[in-house]
Amino acid sequence: METFTWLDYTVFAVYLLITVAIGASFMRGQRNLSEYFLAGRSMGSVIISMTVLAALFSGISFLASPAEGYAYGPAFFLVNLGFFIATPITTVLILPFFYQSRFFTAYQYLEERFSVQVRTLASASFILRVLLWLALATYAPALALEQATGMPLWFTILCTGLLTTFYTTLGGMRAVIWTDVMQLVVLFGGQLVIGLVALARVPGGIKQVAELATAGDRWNLSFSLDPTVRLTIWGLVIGGAFMHLVQMATDQVSVQRYLTAKSLKEAQRGLWIKLAMVLPVTAVFYGAGLVLYAFYQVHGDPLAAGQISKPDQILPYFVVTQLPAGFSGLLIAAIYAASMSTISAGINSLTSASLIDFYQRLRPGADMSERTQLRLARRLTLVYGALVIAFAFLVQHLGTLLEASNKVIGLVGGPLLGLFFMGMLLRRVTARGALVGWLAGIVVLLPVWLATGISFLWYTLIGCGATMIVGYLVSLFEPAPDPERLAGLIWNGRLTQEEVST
Repeated sequence: METFTWLDYTVFAVYLLITVAIGASFMRGQRNLSEYFLAGRSMGSVIISMTVLAALFSGISFLASPAEGYAYGPAFFLVNLGFFIATPITTVLILPFFYQSRFFTAYQYLEERFSVQVRTLASASFILRVLLWLALATYAPALALEQATGMPLWFTILCTGLLTTFYTTLGGMRAVIWTDVMQLVVLFGGQLVIGLVALARVPGGIKQVAELATAGDRWNLSFSLDPTVRLTIWGLVIGGAFMHLVQMATDQVSVQRYLTAKSLKEAQRGLWIKLAMVLPVTAVFYGAGLVLYAFYQVHGDPLAAGQISKPDQILPYFVVTQLPAGFSGLLIAAIYAASMSTISAGINSLTSASLIDFYQRLRPGADMSERTQLRLARRLTLVYGALVIAFAFLVQHLGTLLEASNKVIGLVGGPLLGLFFMGMLLRRVTARGALVGWLAGIVVLLPVWLATGISFLWYTLIGCGATMIVGYLVSLFEPAPDPERLAGLIWNGRLTQEEVST
């Protein structure tokens, strides 16, 4: 197999150095946690839209989406229709709650609505889920680089983790946001180029791609109501909407980006802009996979020939074997650096959740000076960087990148989403009911995962539904929450947008 040329290595190294330099350059001017975690609350709607989109579609998407299109067809693209359900719910219903007290984390809301125990549990659930997700984001570029260059997986995992931890520790949230913007532009452009180059080498062009996809049963989409069918239109749209809600409405990685906006209206506008960008961006990602399937039906399938071992390796294999020297280095570096920006955002959010939800809340007598907390934030960033590296060595046993990432979202995120929905929509739910409901969601999901063939697309909906039903029923056996205490914390008693914005 062809590998990197000296020009590819040069381009690769320069690109990564530029990324790290941009990230580290934002160290100056950091005097408090608002600057370190929320970029001084100074971002406009366009930047918000790009950084939120980058959080959802990163190096994992760059590899996993074409791999899905190549191995199974582009049907999974329809999961993005779920954003047309999840975005209005997040923008109109959920986002105002996070702004009314100028929170640092999403889980501060849960303490005000329920109790410190619920807040701590939710934040801990987020930390566990995001650690697993970031491990996948670290594994993705390592897989790409192993296929492209022959460098061992352990070496590239260490490089990803160490470089990312370095510039995140120094640059904080501004480093996360501006590297996000750069990576999104490069990734989209790179995926478009790959699709066009592959398409140009398929005799007959788009027509033959469609014919080969039909012959290979790549257009198959089920309308079955059977939840054990891997992909159905109902699972993709309805189940997908709940998966998106976990990331958009309960995930500190996304919420922290919203809170960097100048105002609630800027954040809401950013989410609407992101919604307009989702379908064209993802169409290119999944479409490239379908074109690669057609290309390799014509030129010989490397997976069938044993030249690659997993569908997730198809895109880096194409990049290295079919693109000119130098361009291969740029695109592999883009995969690598995009994953780094995702990891940096996650590590920064893990640090903010740990410091705000645990350290400040559980150690009220500790030194709370801005300088002390900023120093602690950097130390926690280093710790989480090390944990992500350790977890990355374990995730290769979870299946394809796409399935693994969505299983993690569903198993941990479904019950967490149920907590937020109970808090915002159900006045009658108590703190104890919320805790029991969350536990029920976990208990229901574990056998669904381990002992049934139910598609991973339904995990989030099942976990959320079980949490809300049990939480509400348990609450009926307790005194109702004090209505005065719930003012501004539930939907029919919320603050107006004008009050929230002030």
